[in-house]
Amino acid sequence: MTEIADGHFEQQSPIDAYGNGGFRFAEMSHVGSLLCLPTGMHKWHGVTSFQYVANNLDQIWQSADDIDVFLLGTGDDIVFVDEDIRQQFRDRKIILEPMSTGAAVRTYNILLGEKRAVAAGLISVERAK
Repeated sequence: MTEIADGHFEQQSPIDAYGNGGFRFAEMSHVGSLLCLPTGMHKWHGVTSFQYVANNLDQIWQSADDIDVFLLGTGDDIVFVDEDIRQQFRDRKIILEPMSTGAAVRTYNILLGEKRAVAAGLISVERAK
């Protein structure tokens, strides 16, 4: 299985598996958190827990016109999202749906299969649930 060498795979892809600190998709593996955007699958630099998310939104905003729903996989548990972050998504007319990473992976795959304008930010977890 190959790994993403430069932290970017040029198309959105369903996620085949998650856990052990990473994700598998498109016959590749990725260790760490992951951004699934219309521009492809990207390493989400520096995001190891939810507290870092607020400082890592610029890459999402670059694709905002092509996103209707953003699924935020917050790790093992659902985390409260600050109103300021929620408002930033509303200002860009993006529905923000925070949920555990496992739920976000499953929902992302369904919406991507339906050809919806979906994106996801997924914080890596050790165990799939």
